Amino acid sequence: MRIVTAIAIAIIILNTALAYYIVFNEERRDIASIWAWLLILILFPGIGIIAFMFLGRKLSQVSIFDQQILEEISLPQLVESQKKRIKSDVLSIPETFHQGKPHELISLLLETNHAPLTEGNDLSIIDDGEDKFYQLISDIRKAQDHIHMIYFIFRMDDAGLKVLSALEERAAHGVKVKILYEPAGARAMSKGFFDRLQELGGVAKPFFGPGIIPVNLRTNFRMHRKIAVLDGKVGYTGGFNIGNDYLGLYENMGYWRDTHLRIEGDAVKTLQSRFFMDWNAAVNDHSLVYSENYYPYCHGNGKSHVQIVSSGPDGDSEAIKKGFIKMISMAKKSIYIQTPYFIPDEALMETIKIAIMSGIDVKVMIPNKPDHPLIYRATLSFVAELIDLGAQVFVYDKGFLHSKTIVIDGELLSIGTANFDIRSFRLNFEVTAFIYDQLLAQKQVQLFKKDCKSSHILTKEMIRSIGKKEKMRRQISRLFSPIL
Repeated sequence: MRIVTAIAIAIIILNTALAYYIVFNEERRDIASIWAWLLILILFPGIGIIAFMFLGRKLSQVSIFDQQILEEISLPQLVESQKKRIKSDVLSIPETFHQGKPHELISLLLETNHAPLTEGNDLSIIDDGEDKFYQLISDIRKAQDHIHMIYFIFRMDDAGLKVLSALEERAAHGVKVKILYEPAGARAMSKGFFDRLQELGGVAKPFFGPGIIPVNLRTNFRMHRKIAVLDGKVGYTGGFNIGNDYLGLYENMGYWRDTHLRIEGDAVKTLQSRFFMDWNAAVNDHSLVYSENYYPYCHGNGKSHVQIVSSGPDGDSEAIKKGFIKMISMAKKSIYIQTPYFIPDEALMETIKIAIMSGIDVKVMIPNKPDHPLIYRATLSFVAELIDLGAQVFVYDKGFLHSKTIVIDGELLSIGTANFDIRSFRLNFEVTAFIYDQLLAQKQVQLFKKDCKSSHILTKEMIRSIGKKEKMRRQISRLFSPIL
């Protein structure tokens, strides 16, 4: 009995100490997150302490990314030059925007993320898994010098083996292959999955994998970026990972609706630099150093202006979220959002509400099925508020919607890896392309409207008809949304 009492007292002391740490520690935490963690500690003493050790700790504010590569390709100088040109109103961007030149958004992303505006990019939107894998494998087979890839999920199935086979074939011909993957997304991967590739000279490494101790206390900070760079000339980013589910071959998920970008042009350099920094942060014994072959002249023949923006728990800038807020606040006519998870923080939610109440046509599309039930219930709780204000919320019925896109006034467009949720803004390492191209934005609008034909509208009547137990579940899920 004394032992049980001693354990209980120890848990109470640890719980109290941890609560004090969460509230008064000098690390900046938003109020919603503080309250969510205090609620967990109150409701689940003991278990809450363990959960916080894995899920609540913030990443060290000491930068984990070496910025040297940015200096070597003169990106900081380009950013400073563009800041000055914006102030002088001489920065060259398309003249077709009805709302005027989007200098404010460009300036924000230059300031918060040092993301240069790149010109002359040739972009193509990929909205189907078969198309994505066909193009990616085709580009892999054309590579002559190097292939750099980051994926959250790389599955050991037919799709994964086809991509792996193409990588092995190029490695056998002397192409330098480097793959960075997220351990949380590779739990089903066998230890020998990349053995043949590494025998041929390729390298595959986990990001934030197990260190000195077997327990990974950084498991909550996930590498959610999807990046492929081939010979420094072609780049890919967006929502698709590598696996059969992204081909719609999982019966429980159905058709997989996602959005990806294929890029040729100067924006590939910023994707390449992002890969360099991520790789060198994760892999000490195979570090990458600047070489001209990694940064060939690749000015595209297209007309798209692009800023590649990344964010993560290594800093407090939340550059992607701030970019979304700025985009939405610039809207004059319409806002179209596609996301599998809709869990905005207070600032982003208020921005959308203001847009709706200002007469902007706001349309949000979410999946019709959850891959994470707790998160899906929180999503339904948030979108219900928008519906009450007059927004249209479409529920995609054809399969699973994983697309992460925003279109503003049919002129500004973002496509990337970041979901419309707090986890993507604060806890995951993400990358998103902010695109200034009216034709491409209009194409995404048409894709959105096409998806509407495979969706139903979530109405006020549907929301009011749910039972009390389900309403309670949604409210409880929303309470924990700041730490989901």
